Amino acid sequence: MKKFISYFSIIVLLYLFTWPIGIDPVNWKSEKPPEFEGQYEKNDILKDIKIFWENDGHEGPEDVVLHKNKVYVGYSDGTIMTTSGKFYNTNGRPLGMAFDNEDNLIIADAKRGLLSINPQGTGKVLSTKSDTDNIPLRFTDDLDIANDGKIYFSDASFKYGYGNELKDLMEHKPNGRLLVYNPDTGKTSTLLNDLYFANGVAISPDNTYLLITETFIYRVKKYWLKGEKKGTSEIIIDNLPGLPDNISSDGKDIFWLALFTTRNQFIEQTSDKPFLRKVALRLPSILQPKPKHYSFVLGISGKGEVIHNFQNDSKDSYAPITSVNQYGNDLYFGSLSHKGWGKMKVPE
Repeated sequence: MKKFISYFSIIVLLYLFTWPIGIDPVNWKSEKPPEFEGQYEKNDILKDIKIFWENDGHEGPEDVVLHKNKVYVGYSDGTIMTTSGKFYNTNGRPLGMAFDNEDNLIIADAKRGLLSINPQGTGKVLSTKSDTDNIPLRFTDDLDIANDGKIYFSDASFKYGYGNELKDLMEHKPNGRLLVYNPDTGKTSTLLNDLYFANGVAISPDNTYLLITETFIYRVKKYWLKGEKKGTSEIIIDNLPGLPDNISSDGKDIFWLALFTTRNQFIEQTSDKPFLRKVALRLPSILQPKPKHYSFVLGISGKGEVIHNFQNDSKDSYAPITSVNQYGNDLYFGSLSHKGWGKMKVPE
């Protein structure tokens, strides 16, 4: 019996230390997460979120868009639902969505690329790769549309597709990109490389710049579209207390930033220990790092100043929140895994 236990232990250790898992993690240094005080002080403001369409047989309403008094929601099974029923099915995984000037619903589909659905419900693929570097879109994530019709969007990771987010996190290399699709030419160009899980995209009201979130390095970047700094980028806020997801503009002076969850202690402690992150990926999924159930939204300025801080850490909170969009005096919330979408009055 002792020999069996010894042999079994050796096999387990060999598996944990040597089994190939297809990632090449790197050493990085994570800053100490900020305390939940001051501008990040804990509160329960998001307890007032009301949930809709929770029992409609779908889940994962990643993004919620209001257009001509109709709500549009994209689910994990590819279905796009509206107030009046089913609108379309992408046969992929719709994430970020927005309407262009011709009432076409533009979708960042994680599996299929950049899509366009006309008002009659007929769809077409706009882009599946960058024409400047010929690299396919692997994880089309979020988008926003400029006044001139150009569609700015993110490819979260050109290396790992949808469903492999943990691999990208554990490897921790800048595999993300910011791209633009020009409807006049039908071409897609890469604007920024080397982003750490490029996620939310939001254009400023005056169309002079956009903000893009980097989920796995806890920061938001500004990319200039016009002016003397055109084509350059800068960090406007970093070392966030959580993982930034989608971001949107209220059309005035606030950018609503959804934080998927708070920072994970294991990831923080192994930022400079890539070998341990490899070992963790060999563990059964139940033992791998899991996101905390936490409802978290920030309202920031275009300079990265924190203006609003909304939270709720209760077990029944609406979480994870992956998108926040403001229409009138209401905030609409999406979630990667919840069954329903949320809505709440903008707190005074």
